[in-house]
Amino acid sequence: MNCEIDGDMENQVEQEEKMRLINQVLELQHTLEDLSARVDAVKEENLKLKSENQVLGQYIENLMSASSVFQTTDTKSKRK
Repeated sequence: MNCEIDGDMENQVEQEEKMRLINQVLELQHTLEDLSARVDAVKEENLKLKSENQVLGQYIENLMSASSVFQTTDTKSKRK
């Protein structure tokens, strides 16, 4: 009878350990899902910022080409 009680206790300990591990796995899965969603959001934001940077770069380039301050001068022709 004592052996039967020990077996029941071991079985209960195993079940508790299994439940603990299952809960830990579920928690890690949720963490992974959260991290994956965050990575996707950061990638999307990065693409948006790259696009905005290209637009701003083109805008600045157009402003510089339209301004006489940034025009290249031909120093050889001015010296003649």
